[in-house]
Amino acid sequence: MIKEKSNTTLTFEDFKTEVLNDYRIAVTSRECSLLGRKEVLTGKAKFGIFGDGKEVPQLAMAKAFKNGDFRSGYYRDQTFMMAIGELTPKQFFAGLYGHTDLDFDPMSAGRQMGGHFVTHSLNEDGSWKDLTKQKNSSSDISPTAGQMPRLLGLAQASKIYRNVDGITIKDKFTVNGNEVAWGTIGNASTSEGLFFETINAAGVLQVPMVMSVWDDEYGISVHARHQTTKENISEILKGYQRDEDSKGYDIFRVKGWDYAELVSTYERAGQIAREEHIPVLIHVNELTQPQGHSTSGSHERYKNGERLAWERDFDCIRQMRLWMIAINIASPEELEVIDFQLKKEVLEAKKEAWNSFINPIIEEQKNLLALLEQIAEASINHKDRIRKYISELSAIKAPLKKELLVYARKILRFIEIPNSKVILREWITRFLNETQEKFSSNLHSESDKNVFSVQKVLPEYGENAKADIDGRMLLRDNFDALFAKYPETLIFGEDVGNIGDVNQGLEGMQEKYGELRVADVGIREATIIGQGIGMALRGLRPIAEIQYLDYLLYAIQIMSDDLATLQYRTVGKQKAPLIIRTRGHRLEGIWHSGSPMGMIINAIRGIHVLVPRDMTQAAGFYNTLLECDEPALVIECLNGYRLKEKAPLNFGEFKTPIGVIETMKEGSDITLVSYGSTLRLVQQAAAELLDLGIDCEVIDIQSLLPFDINKDIVKSIAKTNRLLVIDEDVPGGASAFILQQILEEQDAYKYLDSKPQTLAAKAHRPAYGTDGDYFSKPSAEDIFEKVYNMMNEVNPSKFPSLY
Repeated sequence: MIKEKSNTTLTFEDFKTEVLNDYRIAVTSRECSLLGRKEVLTGKAKFGIFGDGKEVPQLAMAKAFKNGDFRSGYYRDQTFMMAIGELTPKQFFAGLYGHTDLDFDPMSAGRQMGGHFVTHSLNEDGSWKDLTKQKNSSSDISPTAGQMPRLLGLAQASKIYRNVDGITIKDKFTVNGNEVAWGTIGNASTSEGLFFETINAAGVLQVPMVMSVWDDEYGISVHARHQTTKENISEILKGYQRDEDSKGYDIFRVKGWDYAELVSTYERAGQIAREEHIPVLIHVNELTQPQGHSTSGSHERYKNGERLAWERDFDCIRQMRLWMIAINIASPEELEVIDFQLKKEVLEAKKEAWNSFINPIIEEQKNLLALLEQIAEASINHKDRIRKYISELSAIKAPLKKELLVYARKILRFIEIPNSKVILREWITRFLNETQEKFSSNLHSESDKNVFSVQKVLPEYGENAKADIDGRMLLRDNFDALFAKYPETLIFGEDVGNIGDVNQGLEGMQEKYGELRVADVGIREATIIGQGIGMALRGLRPIAEIQYLDYLLYAIQIMSDDLATLQYRTVGKQKAPLIIRTRGHRLEGIWHSGSPMGMIINAIRGIHVLVPRDMTQAAGFYNTLLECDEPALVIECLNGYRLKEKAPLNFGEFKTPIGVIETMKEGSDITLVSYGSTLRLVQQAAAELLDLGIDCEVIDIQSLLPFDINKDIVKSIAKTNRLLVIDEDVPGGASAFILQQILEEQDAYKYLDSKPQTLAAKAHRPAYGTDGDYFSKPSAEDIFEKVYNMMNEVNPSKFPSLY
C-alpha cells in the first residue's frame, strides 16, 4: 500500500524499494484480473469486470492521494484500491463470489458485482469515523458516468469547509479544506451528459477535483471515433484551460504506460487542486484492455491484429518492467522471481476466499441432507420422490443458498408426517430469515438517528395567533432559524440565492448567510443532486433545490441509482443525509404542474418522500430531517406560498413526524385519503357532502415513503367500511401504491362493504390555464360526485342518482 511520507527526499535505494513495491501491486492486481476471468468462465463467479491494463496510472494516482481525500470512480480501479491498502486479493475474490459477509467482502457483502469499491465512513452504530485519518472512496455504481455528480459535491465540501466559518462538526471531515476529490472514468463514458455537466459545474465552482480519464480507445466494442469529437476528450475540452484572464481547469495529457511521467503528472495535479482549489483534468491515453471489456465477451472480435499487437507491446506493466530494467532497478531474472511468487500468493488468496465462501454453505447442505434423510425414511407415500430430490441436492458440489431452499421447499409439499413437516418448516424458516437479512438490510438507516427517532413537536402559537402570514414567509423564517442553528447546513439551486427562490421562500437569506451557504447554481439538475450527495458524504447537511417537481426527471437517475441505494449497497457503511427540496402539484400547464408520484416512489426506494399539505407541515419536515441521518425528498405545494397560515413562535423547533398520517376531519360513512394540494379540494367536497348527509372522514397521508407506519388508515376503514383514494397522479400511479399499502399491508379489505376506489387525474399532462387544470385533474365536483355515487350504490333511495 502507499504510505504518506513526512520526508520527500529519497535515496536511490528508497526509490528502488518504492518502485518495486508499486510493481508488486500492479502484478498482483493483474493476476487477480486474469484469475478472476477464469473463475467466471468455470462458473464459480457470475460475472467479472476488471482493471487490467489500467494498473500503472492508478499507482500514480494513489501516490498523490492523501488521508482525507475521496475517490469517486468506476469499476476499473482495483489497483488503486490495492495501492491505498483498502483491497486485498482475498477480498477481491470474495467480492467476485458474492460473499454476503462484510468481514470477507468489505466492499458490499455481495450486494454489488466485483469491481465496485468503497471505504467505510461509519462506525457500527452509524456514527461518523474520523475521515481525515483515512483514505476514502465513495461507493461505486455501475451506470456510466453516474459517479460524476457526486464527485462534484465531494470536491465542493472542501471549499465549504475552507471558506465558511463556524462549522463546529468539521474536525472529523477536513483539515482546512485541503482534501481533493479524485474522479475516474473510461474514455467512452465521457460521451455521457453527466460528464459534461459535472466538468462544466466544477469549472464554474472552482473546486479541488482531479478528474482522470482512462483512455483505451474503446467503449466495449465501439471505437473512439464513434464516441468523441476528434477522438480526443482533452482536445475538445481545451477551452476549459485556465489562463491569466479566466478561471477554468488545468489539463494534462499523459501516456498510460509511462510510469515516471504519470507519477510526476499526478503529483503536480494533486498539488494544484489541493493548494489552489482549481479543478484538473488528466487525460491518460495509450492504455490497453488485455481481456476486453468484461467476461461477457472477447475483444478479439472487434480489434484487428495490428491493434492487438500494439496492446501487447504497450501493456503498461510490460512497459514499466522494461523501464525498471533499463534504469537498473531490477534485472529480468529478479522480476521473474517476483512474478512467480505473486502468482502463487494470488492463487492462494483465491483458494482461501473460495473456501471461506463455499464451506459454510456445504456445511448447511450436509445438515439439511441429514434432516431430509430422516424425513424420507419416515415418509409413506412419497419416499421415492423425496429420495430423488435428496440425490439431486447431494450431487451439487458447490451449492448456492438458493439451491438448498429450492429443494427443501419442494420436499415440504410432499411430507405427510406432521412432526417431519414441523421440523423441515422450522429449518426453512430459520434459514430463510437468516439469509434474507443478508440481502435486504440497510435500505434505510438503522442507527439511532433514523427518521423514527424524532418525536413530534407541535407548532406553538401566541394567544392572538391568526392566519396572518404567507406560507412562503413561514418557510423563510423557519429556514432562517435552521441556518442559525446548524452552521453546517446550506442550500443551493436555481434562483435560490439572489432572489431568494422563485417563490421567495428564502428571501434575504443569501445576504444574511453568504453566497456559499445560500447559493445560486446553473440549470443542471443532475449535478445539483450530486453536489448534495457529495457534501452529505462528507458530513455537511445540504439542501438541494430542484425548482419544480417536473424537473426532477433530469435528476431521477442519480437519485435512484446513487442516493437511494447508498445505505443498502454499503450495508450501512456510508450515508448521505441529503434533503431535496422541490415544489409541485397544481398550477398551470404541462411542465409546471407535475405530480409523477408513482414514478418517483417506485424509482427512489431508500429515500423518504414527504408530501406536506401546507408550509407549516413542510417546515416541520425540514426541522425533523435535520435531526436525522437519512435522505428525503420534500415536495412543497406550488399553489400554497401565498396562502395565509399562522406564524409559529418556535421556528426551527416544531417537528412533523415522518410516516404518520393526520386525520383532518372525522366521519362515519366513508374514508377519503389524499395528500398535498388536492387535500384542500377533498376538504371542500367533504364539507359539501355533509350538507347532504354524507359524513366523510378525511385523512392526510403526509408521507408516501414511509407510508402510515402506525396503520391508522385501516382503523378509519374499520369504522366507515368504505375507501376512496384521491390523487392527482395518472390513473394507477401513486393511487395504486396507496391502495396496495392499505389493502395488503393493513388488511383493510376485511372491513370493506363497498369496492375500494380511486380518483386520479387524466392520463395526459395537465393542459394550460385554470380550465386546463379543471379538466385534467380531480376537482371538488369530481370528488363530490365520486363519493356520492359510491353512497348511491349503498343506498339509492337516500342518495338518488345525480345523472
